[in-house]
Amino acid sequence: MDPQRPEVWITGLGLVSSLGEGADAHWAALSAVNPRSAVDEARFAPYPVHALGEIDFSKQIERKGDVRQMGQWQRIGVYAAGLALEDAGLARDPELLGRTDLVVAAGNGERDEAADANILNALTNGNGGPGERGVLLNRLLQTSFRPTLYLAELSNLLAGNIQIVHGVAGSSRTYKGEEMAGVSAIEDAVRRIGCRQGQLFLVGGAFNAERADLGLVYELCGSLWHHPFKSVWNRAGNGGGFVMGSLGAFLVLESNTHAIARGKRAYAKVSCVHSGRRGIVGETNGSATNAELTSLASEINGPLGILSGASGAEPATGEELKWIDHLDDLGLTPAIRAYGTMLGHSVEAHFPAGVALAAMAIRKRALYDPFDDSGRERIRDGRLDHAIVTGRGHWRGEGFALVEPASNN
Repeated sequence: MDPQRPEVWITGLGLVSSLGEGADAHWAALSAVNPRSAVDEARFAPYPVHALGEIDFSKQIERKGDVRQMGQWQRIGVYAAGLALEDAGLARDPELLGRTDLVVAAGNGERDEAADANILNALTNGNGGPGERGVLLNRLLQTSFRPTLYLAELSNLLAGNIQIVHGVAGSSRTYKGEEMAGVSAIEDAVRRIGCRQGQLFLVGGAFNAERADLGLVYELCGSLWHHPFKSVWNRAGNGGGFVMGSLGAFLVLESNTHAIARGKRAYAKVSCVHSGRRGIVGETNGSATNAELTSLASEINGPLGILSGASGAEPATGEELKWIDHLDDLGLTPAIRAYGTMLGHSVEAHFPAGVALAAMAIRKRALYDPFDDSGRERIRDGRLDHAIVTGRGHWRGEGFALVEPASNN
């Protein structure tokens, strides 16, 4: 590694999920003996969901008008971003916020499900031929949807709302592309800090799992788990599938020199990030990334923890397990934790959440207890100095990050 290249420190974390809000709440829930996930199996039956815990959004989004004009996924993201800024000591500091660059992983905006249902019912129950139904459809579309609400749901306006509500005034980039967006957002910030194109970044994403329209999309793709809840590693016997989880995950990434100058302690440092593209069955686009990941794991001395972003969907999760078995064949015995078992799968926000969990574990120098009883997750005692976060997506897109101790933590 270039000794002159800035280190990338994680100096702030913002997490909201079914387990609560904030780094401390998540550490307490995940580091407990026999940690338990919070899953709602009734509301969207037969599809379990990790529903968001109770949150008072006014604590981070003070103006009621701002709350009203956002969809739930934007509220989750803006709230998590605010927690990260507070944790890093940036909140309400115009000078620092003015130099904070923003990188967001975002999905599509939310539909008005009630309006959709009313329109479909009207068209189904209406009389007349196709021409008359077309006239009815146009009228309903003009009167049922508010243009301002539609505009507020554009993907890049999650970043816009973070800038408006929290005063983040640096550059802004938004990535789309499901899980790959989360990997790309982290990779973008890490590389820009390393190349001295910025010193202070707010990075992350948000996902609202409690959406019937989104559940329909993923079920049509055959991606959802629709059985009684099981852990990520225990789903293959029933064909696999992921359980959606509402989640907001933002991190403050900062050059070591900048953090030291302002006296800020780091959770950990991001030593490297790599991304690739895993294609459909039969393609080999992911092989290069697998080789890089295996090489990295082989070079690490000392106990290694792996925060696996496996979703439970097949064939991606099966490929993750093959890679884990390959590590065993090489004589490596890392402790694996599939954090989707605890938080659900949060698509764009999933990889940033994994990096956040790794940073907490590195600061505490301890890995979480196993998240399930599959036998895949070995108990690991003793000091933890290296954590790899993996991401494979539920269908396409992969990446990994190495998280290690910073010099001042």
